[in-house]
Amino acid sequence: MDTVVVIIVIVAVATLLALVYVTVKLWASSPSKTEPEAAAAERFPAPLASFHVRGEDAEVSFDVPLPDGDVDPVLGEILIREAIEVTREKRHHLPIDGVHRVVALARRGDEWVRVGSVQLDRPGSLPPPLPPVLLHRGGGFDPFESLADLPQHAPGLAARPTAEDLPPLHEEVRLPSAVESGLRTMGIDPATTGAGDLVLGIMRLTGHRVEERSPTTFLVERGGETTFLRVVPHRAGDYPELGEEDIRRFAVDFVESRAGRGLLVTEKYSPFEVYERERRDPRVRFVTRERLQHFVDALAVR
Repeated sequence: MDTVVVIIVIVAVATLLALVYVTVKLWASSPSKTEPEAAAAERFPAPLASFHVRGEDAEVSFDVPLPDGDVDPVLGEILIREAIEVTREKRHHLPIDGVHRVVALARRGDEWVRVGSVQLDRPGSLPPPLPPVLLHRGGGFDPFESLADLPQHAPGLAARPTAEDLPPLHEEVRLPSAVESGLRTMGIDPATTGAGDLVLGIMRLTGHRVEERSPTTFLVERGGETTFLRVVPHRAGDYPELGEEDIRRFAVDFVESRAGRGLLVTEKYSPFEVYERERRDPRVRFVTRERLQHFVDALAVR
């Protein structure tokens, strides 16, 4: 009798191990996106301004700022796909049986501009959901890594600003078209935005979760790593260099936040103290005006 029980137990254990082995093999062989790919392909819903059915058209207007000239094809593709999804959500409340086209619009100044449209195969029959447009391969983008190989010395006196009014940021920072389109989809106009919104937008594009604590203070999280982020804006008439008081306040608030890392973002220039702070405390980084292009370029090459 004992022998029979032992045999039954052995068979049961062997069966269980076989099931575990098959499950692991199936999981390992199943196609899946890596973290960077999943983050880069995430859907970023454009801010919706209005939805109207006019005759045979479902017109979806987004509060997305368009640049002058032709609409970038990537931005157009994002908004057309988003217009389809908005129409799909609205059909539960509004009749779309007579809709032949879904039209996407965005704003240029005070005007609404037609970005593109999709013709339906049958009236009221929407195409299946399409995968999000892959904006970039920067899902693994780490702002600390992007700043790791910066020069360890402040620029010489000849490179320092002499005027209080800084030129617009977009005149000095070049964005890849796909990244610019992604920012516009979020309602961010790169032609008028400050360094804070620019960096926060890029971090959202690369899979970071952003929690606003105040208009200038944020907690940014991804993969269990939390970053305390402080934005110091530049206003007309301000001195064009980051002030020592802002640096000290950032350092104190970062320690009190208990975050693992601290990031200060500004369109002002770096004083010499920034480099000393980074040498003394490798947990903090400063994205200042002369570093913004390096920050963006590090994203573009990933």
